[in-house]
Amino acid sequence: MSKGFGLGDLGIDYTVGAEVITDTAAHTGRFKHIDFYENSHITSLVTENYTGNSLDGETIPAGFHVVGVFTSIQLQNGACIAYRI
Repeated sequence: MSKGFGLGDLGIDYTVGAEVITDTAAHTGRFKHIDFYENSHITSLVTENYTGNSLDGETIPAGFHVVGVFTSIQLQNGACIAYRI
C-alpha cells in the first residue's frame, strides 16, 4: 500500500509528462503528483494550494507521494518523479 499526503487522489495523466529529479537543483513547472522512489530530504517545495506548515526540511521515505499543485521542488538528496499538470 502506498503512503500519501495531499488533497486526495487527483489522478495522474501520464500523457502530460513528468520530470525525474535526482539532483539538488531547483526544478520548476506545474506538477500535481510527486512520487519519491528513494528516501529523500526536501530543501524546498513550493505549493499553490497547501496551508499550514510546509514540507521544507522534511525527510520523505521511499514509496511516499504528495498530491497538490506544486510549482517548484528542490531536494537535498534522494530522487522523485514529478508529474506535470
